[in-house]
Amino acid sequence: MKIRNVPKVIAIIPDGNRRWAGRHSFSVFNGYRTGVRKFIDFADWCKEYGVKNITVWGFSTENFDRSAHERKALFKLYKKVATDKEVIDRLCKNKTRFKVIGNTWLLPKDLLFALRAVEERTKHYKDRVINMLIAYGGADDILYGVREMAKLIARNGGRINESTLRAHLLSNSVPDLDLVIRTSGEERLSGFMPLQSSYAELYFSDKLWPDFTKKDLRKALLDYSKRKRRFGK
Repeated sequence: MKIRNVPKVIAIIPDGNRRWAGRHSFSVFNGYRTGVRKFIDFADWCKEYGVKNITVWGFSTENFDRSAHERKALFKLYKKVATDKEVIDRLCKNKTRFKVIGNTWLLPKDLLFALRAVEERTKHYKDRVINMLIAYGGADDILYGVREMAKLIARNGGRINESTLRAHLLSNSVPDLDLVIRTSGEERLSGFMPLQSSYAELYFSDKLWPDFTKKDLRKALLDYSKRKRRFGK
């Protein structure tokens, strides 16, 4: 069956990496590594279906409460991927811009440097975008936007409204989401992009993220294509 109404803007909450690792008697690091590889494939699948904008939640502000060992392992993995020539070449081949969004000042400097280098390398591409949320929390995003908006209005005057707030979010470059997919059977957004997701269609998969397949993505897109979006009207 052909998918007639493909969402232009998709977000993925790739949950279940640690549980997957536990079920297979793998280390947590191997679970995360498999999850990262899965996202690289996921991005290619989205391209095949015509999705232009992907946002992935890579690390939340709450994740800082995990053990130092686990954080260090995940950051090391992200740095390795960000400096992988094959990954960079793949982004360039697909003319995909990579952007990092979040409280990036909380990240290790070497990781942030590696991620910014990928941003710089791909900044001129306009066909597709991959947004990586890292050290990101929805409440933090709103608070940051409110503070920046308040500074602007204190200096120059102006009106407080939604468009002004949106312009000052950490995530201001991410458009409203058409579809949010969350894996592992969890049916909540956990503070994920509160403004951009306000009218997004939600799709929850029971699959743990490393087990998510192209067929599962197709199933989600087909489900989305059958929905009638009214935006409160």
